Amino acid sequence: MSSLLQFSNPISHLCSAIALQPQQVELDQDEDRLVHLFLETSPSVVFIEDLELAKIPKSSSKEDTVSQDDDAKVQGTGSGFIWDNFGHIVINYHVVDKLATDQTGLQRYKVFLVDARGTSFYKKGKLVGIDPAYDLAVLKVDVEGYELKPAVIGTSWDVRVGQSCFAIGNPFGYENTLTTVVIQYTLYVRAGNSGGPLIDSYGHVIGVNTATFTRKGTGMSSGVNFAIPIDTVVQTVPYLIVYGTPYSNMF
Repeated sequence: MSSLLQFSNPISHLCSAIALQPQQVELDQDEDRLVHLFLETSPSVVFIEDLELAKIPKSSSKEDTVSQDDDAKVQGTGSGFIWDNFGHIVINYHVVDKLATDQTGLQRYKVFLVDARGTSFYKKGKLVGIDPAYDLAVLKVDVEGYELKPAVIGTSWDVRVGQSCFAIGNPFGYENTLTTVVIQYTLYVRAGNSGGPLIDSYGHVIGVNTATFTRKGTGMSSGVNFAIPIDTVVQTVPYLIVYGTPYSNMF
């Protein structure tokens, strides 16, 4: 197996020797701030799998967990964030639209979370309410025995062009990643990032990642992307939690 430290020039041996020496890596002030920001906010972000079962399980559908042997096919992925300590998860509607319109009983959503102690677990996500007009939805998971770390909610009315912000999500199913962006929002929201939070420099959620423009006929990102303002989310989500939608009666 070739080493990534091997180069086709004489200086490679020097580089390898230096690389093998133990070093104390010191972060500058900005890097340290970003590392701290990620560590503080990432436990509030969840990863969601869109599953389609091959058949309806014989066991009760009231089970909150989704076992690994459900013979399920992953149809898609997305991100979301923890709204409160009761297990409500905010996500884009377009990520869960299959569950909202499912008439077969085969759709499931598997939510991967981390509790306040850093323990990873997963649960079945139950649809509470949807608002397709704003591309928002709320899932709920059973968190009995776990202490969650809800996201800190900020405001969007005072966001300014040129302000730095950061997107946390699970692109392509990878573990949480942090991407630096600048408003006007020019981040490529990769598959699996939809529904993830857009946060400011203080770790406050100021938006929900939702969509990206693609060049017509190419399927390629234009680099122009959008987030739902958190002020809109704050007005919408509590209503969905309390009143739900017709779909919430399906569960």
